[in-house]
Amino acid sequence: MLPLDSATHATLSQLPEWQAFRLAVQNASFCTDELRLVEAAGLTIDLSAHVSSPATRDAAARLLSARNFDEARKALLAGEHVNKTEDRAAWHTMLRAPEPIDAVARQHERVREFVQQADTQGKWKAVIHIGIGGSDWGVRLATDACSGSGARRTLKFVANIDGHALEDAISGLDTQDTLIVVTSKSFTTTETLANLRRAVEWLTQGGIERPYEQVVAITARPEAARALGIPDRQVFEFWDWVGGRYSLWSAVGLPIAMAVGINVIEGIREGAAAMDAHFAQAPVAENAPAQLALAGVANRSVLGYGSLSIAAYDARLQFLAPYLQQLDMESLGKSVDLAGNPVGVPTGPSVWGMPGTDGQHTFFQWLHQGTDGAAVDFIMCREADHQWTEEHAMLLANCLAQRQTLLQGTSADADCAGMLALGVAPDKAEWLSRHRKHQGGRPSTLIVLPRLTPYALGALLALYEHKIFVQALIWGINPFDQWGVEAGKKMASGILQELHGQAGNTTHDRSTQHWISVLTGGR
Repeated sequence: MLPLDSATHATLSQLPEWQAFRLAVQNASFCTDELRLVEAAGLTIDLSAHVSSPATRDAAARLLSARNFDEARKALLAGEHVNKTEDRAAWHTMLRAPEPIDAVARQHERVREFVQQADTQGKWKAVIHIGIGGSDWGVRLATDACSGSGARRTLKFVANIDGHALEDAISGLDTQDTLIVVTSKSFTTTETLANLRRAVEWLTQGGIERPYEQVVAITARPEAARALGIPDRQVFEFWDWVGGRYSLWSAVGLPIAMAVGINVIEGIREGAAAMDAHFAQAPVAENAPAQLALAGVANRSVLGYGSLSIAAYDARLQFLAPYLQQLDMESLGKSVDLAGNPVGVPTGPSVWGMPGTDGQHTFFQWLHQGTDGAAVDFIMCREADHQWTEEHAMLLANCLAQRQTLLQGTSADADCAGMLALGVAPDKAEWLSRHRKHQGGRPSTLIVLPRLTPYALGALLALYEHKIFVQALIWGINPFDQWGVEAGKKMASGILQELHGQAGNTTHDRSTQHWISVLTGGR
């Protein structure tokens, strides 16, 4: 365990290396004639559209050294207790290690056996996956992204406590041929357990005499799952040292394997392991997660960009933005450092987006000409997995064009001259050119996958995991806890009691008290 009084945990603003980095970034500019590429686990990361200079790169290396980057990286990958506030490891990299510890290897093998047996026996035409947050987004993303591997079963998702979610999931399904998979690390998550109860009721009402025989549980508390009556052979385990948003690599991947094949989840793990090896071994200047993190810190904490837009130019990555939204914002949405002091600089950007080219017709106007702007991560695949070569070329052209326009902008003078050449009146041409001008100078990263394979997807997700770890290291915050989520959960539990007519144990602001009164009929 690294001591809290080390430089790793010093308040960022106290470090001379931070001041040097901040000043270097402020004095740097975009070098549009410089190509900055980093290769990692089969991916190419193009950092050319960020402010950069020899001074920023030197200052960045010194900043990481001041934060004990090498020691912190080793501690993470060795399973040390890097989650300081909860005093435990964050050892998700062990879940995809080529030679994992026995407990992990056993769970992987149990998942493989379960899926292969179901495939051999032709069991289950549909799977309903019940989970929320980190127990849900990764499964959605991987299944959708890798659906080209061939669907074996219909996979439906229930996350929201809104009854419409369950109603939509069970619609058209046969209880006799439906498997329920419930994923909850704690097995106490309110929404997940409520949806599980309703799903079991649906099985019972559909004539299933022993409904829990059709339920699989994936949890860090297997005893709680067994206590409900779920058979031991259908309880799969992950561990306290696996954060929910880092759990895709564990038995949480079982519904992915049920839907699109065991080879998919295994390929995803292999790609992530390759990125882990790159992160562990590559020097800072060639380390893709570290370089992405440094660009992210510069954009957020120095240049003032409050958000990061994810623009994936592949329709199969429609769930990438919400997946990264949780991964990044739940990890980096912190304002206090490990010593308990205010960080003193902006941390954790808001993360949002949708696939291109849909996003171009939704929010790219704001990206190009809005007053705030945002950093953008463009993601594209060199090769498509369909036959429409011209459409793929159009997709890639749009990606590159949008990125270049964000960087270089447009010339009002050239635009005005073009209108004059077309016979537009000088006053109107000059007026329109001001409306049509793109400022440019907005940062972005381009991440290029050879194709969207399970391996490439795993490498991409691990790239972001390690990037977030390095950003947290620089800011001096813990990316592995999520106390901000807990307070609202506790409050909701109390309000629910009041809505049921029971005495509450908290006081409320006037508006909340008004609506509790309205919803309970004034009783």
